[in-house]
Amino acid sequence: MRINSAFASLIDARLTGLVHDSAAGDPAERTRHERFLISRLATGAVLMAMLPPYLLWRGVPTLVEAAAAACLMLPVVAALLLARTGNLTLAHGLSSAGLTGLVVCLASLTGGPTSAATMWLVMIPVEALLAGSHRAALLAAALAMLGALAVAVIEPASGFGFFAWPAALAMPVFAITAICHVLALSIEHRRREGRWSDRLQAATLRDALLLDAIDDLVTWHDRNGSVLKASPAARSLAGTTPDVLEGRGLFNRVHVSDRPAFLTALSDAAVQAQPVTVQFRLHAAGGPGEPGRVIWAEMRAHRVPGALRPAAGEAAVVAVTRDVSEHKRRAEELDQARAAAERADEVKSRFLATVSHELRTPLNAIIGFSEMLESESTLALGPERRREYAGIIHSSGRHLLEVVNALLDMSRIQSGNFDYAPEPFDLAGLARGICDLMQIRADQGGVRLRREIAADLPDVTADARACRQMLINLLSNAVKFTPRGGDVVLSVRRVFDRVEMAVVDTGIGIAEADLPRLGDPFFQAGLGVGAAYGRPHEGTGLGLSVVRGLVGLHHGELAVESSPSCGTRVVVTLPLDCRSGRAVPGGPAPIRTGTLARSFVDEAPATMRLTG
Repeated sequence: MRINSAFASLIDARLTGLVHDSAAGDPAERTRHERFLISRLATGAVLMAMLPPYLLWRGVPTLVEAAAAACLMLPVVAALLLARTGNLTLAHGLSSAGLTGLVVCLASLTGGPTSAATMWLVMIPVEALLAGSHRAALLAAALAMLGALAVAVIEPASGFGFFAWPAALAMPVFAITAICHVLALSIEHRRREGRWSDRLQAATLRDALLLDAIDDLVTWHDRNGSVLKASPAARSLAGTTPDVLEGRGLFNRVHVSDRPAFLTALSDAAVQAQPVTVQFRLHAAGGPGEPGRVIWAEMRAHRVPGALRPAAGEAAVVAVTRDVSEHKRRAEELDQARAAAERADEVKSRFLATVSHELRTPLNAIIGFSEMLESESTLALGPERRREYAGIIHSSGRHLLEVVNALLDMSRIQSGNFDYAPEPFDLAGLARGICDLMQIRADQGGVRLRREIAADLPDVTADARACRQMLINLLSNAVKFTPRGGDVVLSVRRVFDRVEMAVVDTGIGIAEADLPRLGDPFFQAGLGVGAAYGRPHEGTGLGLSVVRGLVGLHHGELAVESSPSCGTRVVVTLPLDCRSGRAVPGGPAPIRTGTLARSFVDEAPATMRLTG
């Protein structure tokens, strides 16, 4: 057994050395080369073993017998040619020529055109087709036809003793040998087909197991984009069975606005070698009793090899689709975080520019005028001039206090440490008191301050200090940005179970481009980050930000409507009872913005409506 195994290993090693390098990388081509080498070298070995006894028996061979022996040697030459060139078609042609010549010689020795050996000419293209290729079969068929013509025109030889067989004996001998040869070829071909069928079945099983194991959806598409077949991952990705996605099923589940990109990707993948990637929204079915959902999917489409001109019903593109909703969400979160970081950096820059300006100006005034008051030349100043200097120092100090208080309030609101204590109070009385307080500033600026407070306004349960600060900030901004001769109106009224406080002015207004940024800390409309020193009006830009935070604490609503030269209208809406079901205060209130088509100051408050 060991001897046989060693002998087989030796033969395999010799065959490995004879196979040409061009067939080494293809298992199927290598197998064909090895089979051809074995059969032709075996023929040569048998010939060399039989030639000496035949020569001893016959003596000097005749010309026909020498030609037959030469034809038997051609398969060996063909095997050597294959080992040197790797051209299997040429090797099969040379081998077929040798077999054709052998059949012609045998037919000449056994009766010529009537010889039974001519049936072997039919076996020549059959053998080439089963063991070689179509080109080898065509070449063998041509050689067999030439052999048939040669048998028809060559005169039969006579008087050769051993080969002078009667037709009754020659026919069954040649027929049986031909049948046995065809049977051997058929059995070998069947065995190869079975082996390849087993390999194909095993490969198909592995592919099926792989498709079952992965969560990505694999689909095969025709040249029109229709799905020919889908993998079992359709259940996990699209929430349906694979057969539902066939045809236009997958296309119908793609979001309408993403369908052009989906079809374009499949079309591009069908005509180019590089894969095409596209992202689209896919409507996936939910589980039993669950609603459907929309997911983000990424499809990577590849052209099927050799499918540049696929026939109808054949796959042109294979695509792998996966759920990238989580990746999309994370990318959006990263974008939002990046935008937030950029906004924070902008706010920081604006904060430094604004606060440095707002603190430096009054501090310079305080230091300068206090130095003048304490100098020796103060004795020469009159009482009115000293009183003026003291008033400037006092107003500068109050301005500093307002800036610091605004910063502290904004910090407490953002950190959630604002002392929020809602309790019932008279909002109408609070509004009248604030109007009286702001009347002095309005008179100084030449602005008419009007109040329209409903007489039947009930008590409101909210933080009175916060509401006071909201109204002060809104009225202060309205008076500040309204030129001399303008109007500012404060209206307070009840709207169902809520209270509405509106401040309307005929001031300079706000450009439409600045409306989305209202309420951002340190933002003043019409100014950039580096424009703090060029502010036409003093202030930190925190007034509306503080109002926004205080409205959010009360779970209220904030709306701003403005246009350049038409004025501004700010509406704060609060619940009558801010404690109802609101144990935890909310964050900064969102701001609804719109544009003013014209001024509403001269109209009744009930007609004031947002148009944006």
